[in-house]
Amino acid sequence: MLKIVTDSLSDITSGLAGELGISVVPVYVRFGEKVYRDRVEITTEEFYRRLTHEATLPTTTQPTPSDFAEVYNKLAKETNEILVVTLSSKLSGTYQSAVHAKEMVEGDVRIEVIDSQTVVMGLGVIVISVARAAQAGASLEEAVALVHGAKPRSHAIMSFDTLKYLAKGGRIGRAQGLLGSMLSVKPILTIKDGEISPVTRVRSRAAGIDYLYNFVAGFPRIEELAVEHATTPDEAAALVERLGALYPKEKIHPANVSPVIGTYVGPHVLSVSVLAAP
Repeated sequence: MLKIVTDSLSDITSGLAGELGISVVPVYVRFGEKVYRDRVEITTEEFYRRLTHEATLPTTTQPTPSDFAEVYNKLAKETNEILVVTLSSKLSGTYQSAVHAKEMVEGDVRIEVIDSQTVVMGLGVIVISVARAAQAGASLEEAVALVHGAKPRSHAIMSFDTLKYLAKGGRIGRAQGLLGSMLSVKPILTIKDGEISPVTRVRSRAAGIDYLYNFVAGFPRIEELAVEHATTPDEAAALVERLGALYPKEKIHPANVSPVIGTYVGPHVLSVSVLAAP
């Protein structure tokens, strides 16, 4: 059976990854001299505590080709077809590592690597969709076509309290123009063409959450829906409750924004990701 691989910036929970047979390669986060594998050697709770209390901001590093090759070689004992879907190559070198790792694989196995051009659960909902297809017996060719068809249907938007982490981390992209905004303005950002892009600005946290709700309400049919947060589980749970009027609540994927993404978005980000139905 076809095997699916992604990276930890898909924000797919370990439980869902296990249920759908998805292999997740962790990205690295560094505090000072200490390097941790995302959500393997540092929890989200510990990361955000340190992010908000320590003076030095963390940095991040993509997985090495060897990290991916280790997963490929393990899966090659079970299958001869592997599909890898990574976060945007404009935000990280993870895609390149996944490609280079193909040369390090032993045995007769076909491996396709796709740059999703997105991140967080915008990537996650694509991977979830293709993993369901793989479990239903999809071939590698069918799964590749499915991912390419899903990419333009995947939409992730994020409500921020501040852009300072994006700016300091060098990942602010097209949202650079929002940096001069008043402190009271809350930016709404998305991923467009693989980069962080501005959507709008709102006046309050509540208005930002309303914007996320109305964004989801704008889709006539939804295949997959996710709500994720960094440090505000009550806000995320309340948003899931509201969205239950639009989409079956039990099918909404709850997620935590990974420590690696948290390095750039900060502790109070709230996000929704939609995979629109074809």
